[in-house]
Amino acid sequence: MTTNEIIKILEEISLLLELKGENPFKARSYLVAARSLETLEEDLPDLVRENRLDSVRGIGEALSKKIGELVLTGRLAYYENLKASIPPGHLEMLKIPGLGPKKINALYDRLGIETVGELEYACHENHLTELPGFGRKTQDKILDGIKQILRYRERRLYAEVIGEAEGLLNLLKGWKDVMEVRLGGSLRRGYETVKDIDLLAATRDPGSLGDSFAALPVVESIIAKGETKISVALESGINCDLRLVTPEEFPYALHHFTGSREHNTAMRGRAKHRGLKMNEYGLFRDDQNILCRNEEELFQALGLAYIPPELRENMGEIEAAEKGTLPRLIEERDIRGLFHVHTQASDGADSLETLARHAREKGFSYIGISDHSRSAFYAGGLSVEAIRVQHDRIDELNARDSSFRIFKGIESDILPDGRLDYDDEVLARFDFVIAAVHSQFGMPEANMTRRIVAALSNPFTTILAHPTGRLLLAREAYRLNIQEVIDVAAAEGKVLELNINPQRLDLDWRNCILAKRKGIKIVLGPDIHNREAFDYLPLGVKIARKGWIEPDDCINTLSREEAIRFLEQRRIRCPGA
Repeated sequence: MTTNEIIKILEEISLLLELKGENPFKARSYLVAARSLETLEEDLPDLVRENRLDSVRGIGEALSKKIGELVLTGRLAYYENLKASIPPGHLEMLKIPGLGPKKINALYDRLGIETVGELEYACHENHLTELPGFGRKTQDKILDGIKQILRYRERRLYAEVIGEAEGLLNLLKGWKDVMEVRLGGSLRRGYETVKDIDLLAATRDPGSLGDSFAALPVVESIIAKGETKISVALESGINCDLRLVTPEEFPYALHHFTGSREHNTAMRGRAKHRGLKMNEYGLFRDDQNILCRNEEELFQALGLAYIPPELRENMGEIEAAEKGTLPRLIEERDIRGLFHVHTQASDGADSLETLARHAREKGFSYIGISDHSRSAFYAGGLSVEAIRVQHDRIDELNARDSSFRIFKGIESDILPDGRLDYDDEVLARFDFVIAAVHSQFGMPEANMTRRIVAALSNPFTTILAHPTGRLLLAREAYRLNIQEVIDVAAAEGKVLELNINPQRLDLDWRNCILAKRKGIKIVLGPDIHNREAFDYLPLGVKIARKGWIEPDDCINTLSREEAIRFLEQRRIRCPGA
């Protein structure tokens, strides 16, 4: 191990000790030792072999032994154990401007934040605004810093990419050389995370179109440029591929470059079984291309109903298309109201009145307010008195406007033993109760499953929120038996949430398919903490479609009167309540 490598390890040990909240003098001693090694004139291995290292300024007996271990073995057990004791995301968080070890420690101690992704989510939920030493300005500055350090990560959230992709798409639509242009790849299929942007354009002049695309101001560099494909890196840090085909090739290429790979393989197998050859250039019988003017005709030529892009994962869509049993997938226009809305009473940014007015302006017939329960102290969870005040205000607003309904709900923490926050008398006051895990994510699978099953078995539970607790690209789902959870939800008649926050998208679309087969109702929960979260709906619908969800599967499609009846039928009242 070189002296420079040892210096870097000493510097990192100093940082790690700061992150652990150790004595600052202890942390500084490693920096002093590192600076001494930088100016060392003698050979470090010689000093170690001759036991003279402790004669160097700032290096005592303990540090001498540690440096000697590094020199002689290339490893240091103390360093490895120290590094293992600290969430690896904390070192990455140090790259965020204005976020030092003390603040990272505070975030870990108060909110349990271990990764940059968890920190980003906490900022979006306004959890930093009330923390000592933080506030809204610091929260906004941290969010800006996060955007910078995430710029070059390999995968991005769908929501981070789709706006830029659609901007490029709309730009290309206006060019004279472009006869048709569409998104392809995982973006078109509605995958929750994506690696790059895929665009497909039909043109008679690929050379000119490729040159114009490569010269766009948003293009930072050209990765590769050929006659049929231009690959560029955009200023945002994401890569984009533009594929150029003739108008005649476009339907076949659109299908091929939409994917998925598994779907395409199954489709080529179907074509082969019928004596055909299928690729991105056409559908051939011998050397004769079967003319298809669009994807609908391409599917029809293979004896199939049109398969929406979201379903193209080879998960039964081809068989359903053959039998004519594809679902009538949910659309944005089907949505009548939203549940899972937070106000200023807990950790939301807007007042009850503002959110209700905004929902009406968006064309919704109702919203379900669900602030945090009292155990969520970090999020301003509601006391029993605060609940009474909120319910009185909701009654006033509902009395003013009979065309719009505000439902009284709560996002109740599921306690470690599976009980809900509040006693039965308080829970009976709500129109609906959302049960959610917000703590002790590291429980063993059997314990976490029992915890959630107990909450689902509680008669006051209406909805299970973000069932697996995942944060995309930031935190893995907690360990649980999701099949058992789905089975119990079906048996108990509970609703499962597809949380449509772009960082969650939980229930996973694959598990939405399982839930649908069990007859479970799904709710699209935007988890609104500010008005901008109303705009999560298009993504939520996209993911619901990917989970084979139809309008009748989703309670957001109920009319106001139907929603009132639905919740009333499931509401539990205590004697005298």
